[in-house]
Amino acid sequence: MRKFSVIYVIAILVLAAVAGRAQVTEKKTLTLDGAEKVIAAAKAEAKKINAPGGVIAVVDDGGNLMALARMDGTFAAGANISIGKARTAALFKKPTKFFEDIIKNGRTSMVALNDFTPLQGGVPIIVGGQLVGAVGVSGAATAAQDEELAIAGANAFNSSQTSEAAPVRFFPAKEVDEAFAKGAVLLDGRDGNYMVHASRREKSGLVEIHSKDADVIHVLDGKATFITGGKIVDAKEIAADEIRGSSVEGGQVTQLAKGDVIVVPAGTPHWFKEVDGPFLYYVVKVR
Repeated sequence: MRKFSVIYVIAILVLAAVAGRAQVTEKKTLTLDGAEKVIAAAKAEAKKINAPGGVIAVVDDGGNLMALARMDGTFAAGANISIGKARTAALFKKPTKFFEDIIKNGRTSMVALNDFTPLQGGVPIIVGGQLVGAVGVSGAATAAQDEELAIAGANAFNSSQTSEAAPVRFFPAKEVDEAFAKGAVLLDGRDGNYMVHASRREKSGLVEIHSKDADVIHVLDGKATFITGGKIVDAKEIAADEIRGSSVEGGQVTQLAKGDVIVVPAGTPHWFKEVDGPFLYYVVKVR
């Protein structure tokens, strides 16, 4: 039953995360270290296929140059061309071959666009569905080879992100029961913007406000009178983004019982005013 509850709460977590972030999104950013990894991967591919040279440029999502490498023997103009390819791929969110093909097919008016290099060899860098930058290559044996090196660079960066994914975590029933016996954090996944608490209450507590965390609560056993909203009394900040108070004025009263789920958005006062214990419940904190 509790294993099912964990799955159910995680599903609610996803819904709460989507609802809580409807107006604000988290943006991924390409770092200098990441840009250098892109260049290293493209250079490794050039060595693998015996490319005669080339200039590799990496830009951020705004088309601003972050890193550049010019391999021996590459013609001088290659640097500006590779930067132009990378910038075009980033600003238009498409490989530059797409635009070269359009122009070849007759839409020559596109060449009038400013800051636009419609030459094969520019590829966007996508991480987690978000554009973080682009890589451009110029000066290899052929235009197709330029693109091959650029794709290798972009794919290597994405692969490095995938390899760092958090592991799947399993909690056997005995471990879960021990956590509920005392009330404890079951999973501290703060790096992934969430935490899972196996919570236990025997009596009422203080009013709480979590400035950045939304609470997804799933009741497993017991009953409680739960107050949300209203005006907190005797508010004190006990830690960063954590406020406590003695009571609330006003607010909405909810009678919680086994099987109930309630979602408390970040910044909302909430209070277990009365508890018919032991009161056991999962709390998934979403940031």
